[in-house]
Amino acid sequence: MDVAELTRNAVHVDPAGALEKKLALGRSLRVKLGIDVTSPDIHIGRAIPLQRMRAFQDAGHTGVLIVGDYTTRIGDPSGRSAERPILSDEEIDTNAKSYVDQAMIILDPERTELRYNGEWLSKLTYADVVRLARTTTVARILERDDFAKRYAAQEPISISELLYPLMQAYDSVAIEADIELGGTDQYYNLLAGRDVMQQYGLEPQVVLTTPLLLSWDGLKMSSSVGNNIPLTAAPEEQFGRTMRIPDEQLPEWYTLVMEAESPKGDPMEAKLELARFIVRRSHGDEAAKRAEEHFTRVVREHAALLVEHLGVTSTSEARRLISQGGVKLNGEAVSDLDLPREALDGALVQAGKRRFMRFRAA
Repeated sequence: MDVAELTRNAVHVDPAGALEKKLALGRSLRVKLGIDVTSPDIHIGRAIPLQRMRAFQDAGHTGVLIVGDYTTRIGDPSGRSAERPILSDEEIDTNAKSYVDQAMIILDPERTELRYNGEWLSKLTYADVVRLARTTTVARILERDDFAKRYAAQEPISISELLYPLMQAYDSVAIEADIELGGTDQYYNLLAGRDVMQQYGLEPQVVLTTPLLLSWDGLKMSSSVGNNIPLTAAPEEQFGRTMRIPDEQLPEWYTLVMEAESPKGDPMEAKLELARFIVRRSHGDEAAKRAEEHFTRVVREHAALLVEHLGVTSTSEARRLISQGGVKLNGEAVSDLDLPREALDGALVQAGKRRFMRFRAA
């Protein structure tokens, strides 16, 4: 597998030429990806760097998946305007166990080394933490855009947040990473790993970042926001949520999720194929077929209702409105089209900007 395939969709591969030198060593490289267990699921956006790890695995390298059971107790401040809430030990342990099974939907278990960073971080003495803290300066940490904005706005930044990038960097020291993967929001943390590794006398890792996937609402896909598609969500839910993305987002989703070129022609058919892929990857061919049949049946029923009662010009136009979240129930976009009749009884249904009706179940 060539470098172009290994770095597909990469935003940063730093420093220039370093990956080629690593590959020229002729040994199995250690490719690191750390995931904090702040939510109970891995969604398809967070799976994009996992897909890069799988590419390295397919080329004969070792994927080192680090479950951040310990760093989760601090909370990654990347992109945050406030400190993350701290989860209980029980929540962290529950999430950690489920993350492994979810990650293996993408990864090759035979080439995956699973580690929990509590293995080494929990053993650091106060003297060890002080030594780690000496590897950088406050000024360097405050170069981060999120910290810089909060500092300028005189918003609180805890010492624990300042330590987070160093703790993540120490993971790279502990497992002697050759390459570290992450989203673009992790770029600073990954570069910190290079600095810290050098301070500990190790060859610094190569940094490879991938884009953040935007959801159907135009925001970064996030479990906390709820605009996500979990890898282990039910097939019908995965299919229906995928069909909500606007047509203009199809090229991005094809590129990042399917790692393929978006087909020309009918956007609806392209979206269906994308939904089939997402369900098939998690649940298999039969589940994808059943999910599509479910979606088609429900959309056909809703399309007929919109054409008959709300003056939508055609069933194809009705399907477009439904798939793009243009149908609202009591002012809220409908995310689950398979609604029980009692939920519709007396509800104000809206299609597009100007079509309204008060639904009365028979």
